[in-house]
Amino acid sequence: MSATVRTATPADDPALSALWRRCFKATHLADLHRLDPDSHRHTFVAQNDAGKGIDAVVVYVPRLIRDANGTPQRVGGIGSVATRPEARGQGLVRRLLVAAERTMTAEQCAWSLLFTGTPGVYRSSGWEEFASTYTEGTLAPSAGAGAFRVRAAAPQDAVEVAVLHRAYNAKRPLSSLRAREDWAVRVPAWYGGHDGLLVAEDPATGALAGWVAARHEEDCVEVREFAGADGCLGPLLAAAGSRGRAAGLTRARVRIPDAPGVRAALPALLADARQVTEHVGMARPLHATAESVRATVTAPGAVHWYGDCF
Repeated sequence: MSATVRTATPADDPALSALWRRCFKATHLADLHRLDPDSHRHTFVAQNDAGKGIDAVVVYVPRLIRDANGTPQRVGGIGSVATRPEARGQGLVRRLLVAAERTMTAEQCAWSLLFTGTPGVYRSSGWEEFASTYTEGTLAPSAGAGAFRVRAAAPQDAVEVAVLHRAYNAKRPLSSLRAREDWAVRVPAWYGGHDGLLVAEDPATGALAGWVAARHEEDCVEVREFAGADGCLGPLLAAAGSRGRAAGLTRARVRIPDAPGVRAALPALLADARQVTEHVGMARPLHATAESVRATVTAPGAVHWYGDCF
């Protein structure tokens, strides 16, 4: 069976949506795809030559991501990779990655970034894994009320939350610069709207001092993002834990980069804690050197927040 590799057109949108629905539980990929005004030029498909439609797709998502020095660089994110089950094992994704690499290089991307549970597909195409860590353990007992008032985030908090995020990540390696449309579409898509988002208010002024995104995954509270002052992280984690216990959960996982303030706050959520290393991130140099890319993905405090997924 043969297939022709080409860029997508608007006429492909229904077929792409159907393929993503078939391959993923996520229902928001088409919405994320539309965020890029050049989405069709950045989408590479394998067209089945026997007239059976699209066999596979790879999407290149241009993003501004901070390097090891905190300087934004144009990076080619790879996402929404899918292959029709009947067409797997033919090397289609590898062919599509070649086309994506050519376009990313022509558009001056410094390097490329992706996250996957199947690294072998990408390793042979030049992407290399890098390590990241998270902390997990048993949910701690309920903590007493802290100095900060913690409540569910509301739509009217959006501007203050964006300010907290920008300040907390001002020089953070591997973090993305979020535009207004990312806050409107990408972040809610990955974090589930305002469900699971908590904010901490300064007791003196009422201004927001911190924000956390926590989701319930099977038996686990997963804290996926934080921004704000160290002092409010403990109360935010305690509130996330209380919600988890009320839902019958017993464990928690924290995906916030290790730092003294984070370590001090963890007991508010975790009765015990262990650090876990995983290798789901992969990077490929384009215009940047391999050394500079490695320095970015391994820098202290480096993180690509879940809400910035491609």
